[in-house]
Amino acid sequence: MAFYDLSKPERINAVANICSTILSELESGEYKSTFLYFSDDDTYIRKSAYLSVGRLYFTQALLQQKVINLLDAFLLHDDFKVRQTVINAAGEIGKSEFETVQHFFDKGLFDPHHSPRNAVIGSVKKMGEVNPKPVLSWAKKYLHHENKEIRREICHGIELRGRKFPQDILPLLKELQYDTTSLVRHTLVHVIGQIAYKDGCLSIVIEDLNHWDNQELVAAALEEIIDVHYRYRNFSALTQDEARQYISQNYRFKKKS
Repeated sequence: MAFYDLSKPERINAVANICSTILSELESGEYKSTFLYFSDDDTYIRKSAYLSVGRLYFTQALLQQKVINLLDAFLLHDDFKVRQTVINAAGEIGKSEFETVQHFFDKGLFDPHHSPRNAVIGSVKKMGEVNPKPVLSWAKKYLHHENKEIRREICHGIELRGRKFPQDILPLLKELQYDTTSLVRHTLVHVIGQIAYKDGCLSIVIEDLNHWDNQELVAAALEEIIDVHYRYRNFSALTQDEARQYISQNYRFKKKS
């Protein structure tokens, strides 16, 4: 039976049992059930497992090294679902202690399967939102990696922090303005649009774009910003017309001499 086939009380009980079982196996060093949770076909079972691991890490200091050892061992497994769950568990820890779990993301970025790589993006988003300084510093190291997919993942991963604090990620985005790969370019334009529609963000983004040199890229980003204000019209601080007018008045286009 799938997780969401259970009633709400049954789901609550199932989550409690998962956490209790993982705790018991961390203490014993036998990870039979924990492995089954990490490899379960039901994404919600795996989510319950990695959330439990994240919580348990912070409950007892004596458990912390055991958790890291467990994740290190599971990261070597052939099943991509196990590796994906490891990355997500590391992301829960990295929201407070990024340096401890950084090596999981260094390896996860290059995983042969897309699911663990996507887990890196998701984890960078959730960690960067609450623990930005070390996460963004780490992300910056990969901005000019030779692999275009790595550059795309990093660009996408830092987006969530930028939705509330665009000034934190704009310097990193600016470094990608001359990336010649369409995959990265499209992601960059998308992210600029995503960080410009909430209250107070458009002015920060436009002022920063005034200092970018790639006017072709900026033109595409401005069009995306205007389009986002329509697509997200129920959530944006300004209407599309207001955003268009603001850009017209505040973007200082300068032709190169």
